[in-house]
Amino acid sequence: MTSSRLKAVLTAIDNINSKDPNQTMIDGISQPNELLYGQYMTNCIEQYFPQSNELLQIAVRAQHIKRWDLKRTAFAEGKAGYYQWRIEQGRLHAQLTKSIMLENSYNENEAESTACILRKEKLKTNDDTQTLEDVACLVFLQYYFDAFAAKYTEKGNEAKIIRIVQKTWGKMSDRGHEIALSLTLPDHLAVIVGKALAS
Repeated sequence: MTSSRLKAVLTAIDNINSKDPNQTMIDGISQPNELLYGQYMTNCIEQYFPQSNELLQIAVRAQHIKRWDLKRTAFAEGKAGYYQWRIEQGRLHAQLTKSIMLENSYNENEAESTACILRKEKLKTNDDTQTLEDVACLVFLQYYFDAFAAKYTEKGNEAKIIRIVQKTWGKMSDRGHEIALSLTLPDHLAVIVGKALAS
């Protein structure tokens, strides 16, 4: 049973993400990208990690909260700039989510614990942080991998996407791997995953 405070926080997150100016067409209907992403994340955790606690459920929904507000172009080009952008995104998501939780009857410890998950702290040792990473990777494979891979395969750079799959795989837990292998991917994507895992 979902608590009233959890419902309030998830609604607040959705209200923010509904303002994303970037849109995706789903069944002929235009939807805000990050609102859609948050729903994918929640659906994934409910399906594969149904016993997850409230703090993790919030972190999963808020993984990309207001992501559009911090532009990649505000940081240096290249790998170092990319990682700095990712770190700052995590801080933004954590800070905003923490403030929402404090406004909706969660205490400081609960809000800060959720912020730690969103900052991806103690990955591999904090079960909740690891589960968030697993869910993000699974959602990527299910909903975003096809378009992402196409950008590289069209340029004849399949090796690049294979390396990305390998890095994604390295972030996941054994349970995440098990779920990922159970996904029904289009044949051309399954081939890429197969090559990545065979290397």
